Order: sequence, then C-alpha cells, then structure tokens
Amino acid sequence: MTVSERGKRATRAEVLEELRGADRFLLVTHEHPDGDALGSLLATHEILRALGKDSLMFMAAEEFPLPYEYRFFDFDGLVSAPPADAAQRTVVFLDCGNIDRNPADALDVEDAHIVNLDHHHDNTHFGTVNHVVPEASCTAEIVWDLMHGLGVAPTVKIAEALYVGLVTDTGKFMYENTGTRAHAMAAELIEAGVDVHDVYHRIYEGVPYAKVALLARALGQIERHDDGRLTLTRLSRADFAAAGAEENYSEGVVDHLRAIEGTAVAALVRDRLGSSDPEQRKISLRACDDRVDVSAIARAQGGGGHRQAAGFSTTLPWDELVAFLREQVAAQL
Repeated sequence: MTVSERGKRATRAEVLEELRGADRFLLVTHEHPDGDALGSLLATHEILRALGKDSLMFMAAEEFPLPYEYRFFDFDGLVSAPPADAAQRTVVFLDCGNIDRNPADALDVEDAHIVNLDHHHDNTHFGTVNHVVPEASCTAEIVWDLMHGLGVAPTVKIAEALYVGLVTDTGKFMYENTGTRAHAMAAELIEAGVDVHDVYHRIYEGVPYAKVALLARALGQIERHDDGRLTLTRLSRADFAAAGAEENYSEGVVDHLRAIEGTAVAALVRDRLGSSDPEQRKISLRACDDRVDVSAIARAQGGGGHRQAAGFSTTLPWDELVAFLREQVAAQL
C-alpha cells in the first residue's frame, strides 16, 4: 500500500486484530525519543514477544547514547540497521505524530504496512492503519490498553517501561492530561512490580553536575516579554561547551521557566549540536495558560506536539524568532 492510500482510522478492535494477525514486526518511534517514546517502544516489543511474535525495535545509531535517565532500559531485540526482511514486517510507529519525525533516511517505509499508535492530537494519520487517541495521557496508556485487549499480563519489565512513559509524559502526574485513567494505570503497574522510588531516582535524581551547570546558564539568561506572558531563555553551543554538557542535558530546563509567575508560554531556544548548520535551533514550548495552544505555534514553523507542550526547529535569527513568538502568543490571548 502506498502513502497515498494511507489514512484509515482504526478502532481498538481493528488494531488488536492487526497485532494478532501479523507474525513479524518492526517497532520504531520518533527521533530524539523521550520517556514515553522509549517506554512505549520497549513495552510493545515485550508484549508482542509474550504472544510469540518475531519483534525487532529500530533506533538509528545516532540516537545513542540515550539520555542518561533512560540508559537503564534493557533493549534486547534492538537493531540500528534495517533488517533484511523489513519489507515483510508490519511496521509499528509509536508516539510519532508526523512521519517526518521518524528516521526515514535510514528506514525506507514508503511501501510498508504501517500501524500508527499515538496520542498527539495533531497526528497526520500517516499509517496504513491509525489508532490515534488524543484523550490518552500518553502513548504508553494506549499500549497498556492494547496489552489488556491482547490478554497479556504485565511483567515487571513491561510495567516499568509503561510507567516511565506515563510518569514522564504527565509531568509526574501534574499536567492537564492526567486523569483518573492515568492513576488507575499507575496503580495497576505498581501492583505488577514497579518500584516507584527506584524509577523516580533513575529519571529525576542522580543528575550529572554538567546538567546543573547548564541549567544555571539557562536561568542566567532569562528574558521576559509582554508583562511576562512570554518567558524564554537560550542555550548556545558555547553554553553547552562551558558546562561540559551533552545535548540532551537541556531537557527539563523549560519546565523551570513555566513555573515563573505570570508566564503564559515558556520557551527554550537551544542550538542543535548535532546539526551541520550552525544556525539551526530547537525551540521547546510549554503553555501555562489554558487559552494557549503551543502546538499551533509550533505547526506554524513546521513542528508540532500537544496543546501544552510542543516544539519546532528553525534558523530564524534571535530577534525574528522572539518577534514571532510574541506575535503568536498575543494572537491567542
């Protein structure tokens, strides 16, 4: 089936039939994977293996090393090169709202049979079969639901992977997407053997000093515009070098900005260290006001995400970028 024939919206029953009916799978997620992406990837892999399926996980070599907080995951069955039989495998995309966010340069999915599992409300439905559930707190919640439909009991490994996806994408159960179902899921996973304190320690404690040094540089460069409605900061290549920080150490910086009183939108602008273009920047956005949809701001620059958390890449000069963000925020308030 070609890309032009894609777009079918699938019911839960239809997705379960897809997963039961196929024998070989290739699981992928978006570039620069976060906790939900990685947890959903690993949990789906283990669920399929529990059903006796031939499952492989794919992540491009440039994704490694993973952020330090996720290096405890055991990705048994991971490949960084497409398997020889990739064309015969059902490709399952997890937590990927847009096909442009997948490693398409390393993995040819043009004619693949794709099952698209996601919770982003702006998902482009690029799959052959699409099970997109915007009301789910995270993609891990969708995987958890399908696990029940497939009759698989969660092992500790599955439960831990799903819990990481849940706790990270709900902001430790603080974000608007946290509902009763998220807490019910957490309770079940804890009963299945998740050590909550251990997971919290692995993800949020044991922080490398270089990450704290990078945060200090970011906090020292905060700018506020329009009575503080837009709060932003920047991190340059020089900042990363001075702190001795890896690129992924910038994760979480924007959450410090969103906590500042009066902020409607928080933004972190950072240089893309892995880019060959020195002008390439990554912008992470967080909404602190229910009237603002930051995914709409991100889409205006070719990005995407959720209403409360989104991002995009750009080469706009600083002054133009700040002006763009101010205009976009003002238009929604």
